Amino acid sequence: MARKITRLVVNADDLGLHASLDAGILRAHRDGIVTSATLLATGPTAPEAAARAREAGLAVGLHLALSTRLPPAAPVREVPTVAPGGRMRGSWADFARAWLTGQVRRDELARELEAQLDRARALGVAVDHLDGHQHLHLLPGVRPLVEAMAARERLPLRWPDALPRPGWLRTPGPALKATVLTVLARTAPRAGLGVRRVSAGGVFEAGRLDEAALLAVVDALPAGDFELGCHPGEGAPHVPEDPVWTYGWQAELEALTSARVKARLHARGVQLHSYGTLVSAT
Repeated sequence: MARKITRLVVNADDLGLHASLDAGILRAHRDGIVTSATLLATGPTAPEAAARAREAGLAVGLHLALSTRLPPAAPVREVPTVAPGGRMRGSWADFARAWLTGQVRRDELARELEAQLDRARALGVAVDHLDGHQHLHLLPGVRPLVEAMAARERLPLRWPDALPRPGWLRTPGPALKATVLTVLARTAPRAGLGVRRVSAGGVFEAGRLDEAALLAVVDALPAGDFELGCHPGEGAPHVPEDPVWTYGWQAELEALTSARVKARLHARGVQLHSYGTLVSAT
């Protein structure tokens, strides 16, 4: 019987948000195991980040954003309920509350999502997949819009449905968020024709993906196709769009470039892919 293979996309989020994060992502690709990144199309460093990623041969998808005080890609007058006052809401919770209480118009949301895809392509990005900043694409009502885009553009979609593990009990806050996302992902209606959802992990470990945590994730990978989301960066930058945000960016960068992690992936026979090579190899 042929041995079943694990094929893994290691995707770094938030390209284009801050120069220190961009530098960490590019180094984690050059010296480590990062095979893919997702661009915040209206992030302050997005034009330069997109150009540098293209020069480095880094595959790039679109990180659809509805929060973190980013400016909209569409003209502000066309999406006032998505970006009140010219900026998106401060957090995922703020957007989710506004969306679920009817404060965001569906037509404006659809307009903004399309504008972000157009902006990414205008920056020269050959978008190879879609995902949602802070996973807001899983929200009821938002999901059908994103899946319709994915189907039309024939782009795979991140689907964070990792099952909880016993170790999650040691950190209840991240465990609760990751579990809620898993429930949303696993209870969503079946994907429509032309939509490919790729199972993804890393939500629980976000911001705390040090070498030990990354090795544990690698050891838990079953056979199949998966994405591991990560957040490498250099140092401990202050991100003006989210000033209280404190992830362990440097620790993640060190883990993603660790010789021990590379050796473990090799020993387990895990194949590293981008979304583009994952789809073409299917």
